Amino acid sequence: MEITLGHTPDADDAFMFYGIASGKIKSKFTIKHVIQDIETLNRRALKHELDVTAVSAHAYAYLDDYVILKSGGSFGLNYGPIIITKKDKIMSPAQLQDATIAIPGKMTSANLLLKLAIGKYKEKEMSFEAIPDAVMSGEVDAGLVIHEAQITYDEAKFVNALDLGSWWSDNNGGLPVPLGINVASTRTMSKSHIAEFSDVFTRSIQHGLENIDTAVGYAMQYSRGQPKAAITKFVMMYVNKLTLDMGRDGKKAIERMFEMAKEKKIIDADVLVEVV
Repeated sequence: MEITLGHTPDADDAFMFYGIASGKIKSKFTIKHVIQDIETLNRRALKHELDVTAVSAHAYAYLDDYVILKSGGSFGLNYGPIIITKKDKIMSPAQLQDATIAIPGKMTSANLLLKLAIGKYKEKEMSFEAIPDAVMSGEVDAGLVIHEAQITYDEAKFVNALDLGSWWSDNNGGLPVPLGINVASTRTMSKSHIAEFSDVFTRSIQHGLENIDTAVGYAMQYSRGQPKAAITKFVMMYVNKLTLDMGRDGKKAIERMFEMAKEKKIIDADVLVEVV
């Protein structure tokens, strides 16, 4: 069976799929890899263009006929996206409400978390790689930073004005921070095919965790100029115990995010979170 598999050009995704991409983990699936940034994958999932794909947990609220795979989730454990400002322009959460903030996509989980934390603000959507430069140039007042830039931003130029991972954990009893998930189509795949792919994916993640140096070496093609030590640190932050199986805590965290979003009228309806 041929399936289209969407994932991002990011080190943590590459690490997870190393076992599959390298051929170390065998399956009956013929996989066509579709590698695009997360907001593009979110939009493609809205159009139901991919059989299996990584999406933002936030985007799941707007999807039809996809179920969440238990494996492959990116959850922060008291850490997550951050807001950066120039070092000489530190802003409080209240000041951020009146700021222009660069965001990496409207459907990213980071954007939803920021809205939950501070309410409405003036957003400017752009590629995540462009955000630090936009902050530095003064094009925007602050930037919502995701991926490895959470830990590699230039501390000589920028300051962490708001840690959304800590904010989430403090306000939700230590629940993990829901960021990225993988979903499978119930239109194009049977329940048995989804279950079989889920098993293949879990084994691919496990293979990476059992061969960290080699898997990180493969993921370095998406390092964006960062050293291997930084990429290893980033990967190990987001390929954690919940990545193999999000379990009750992971599902509860996603449900809680949607409950809060409905309470604040960011999303309109209840969201049924189905994990397989």
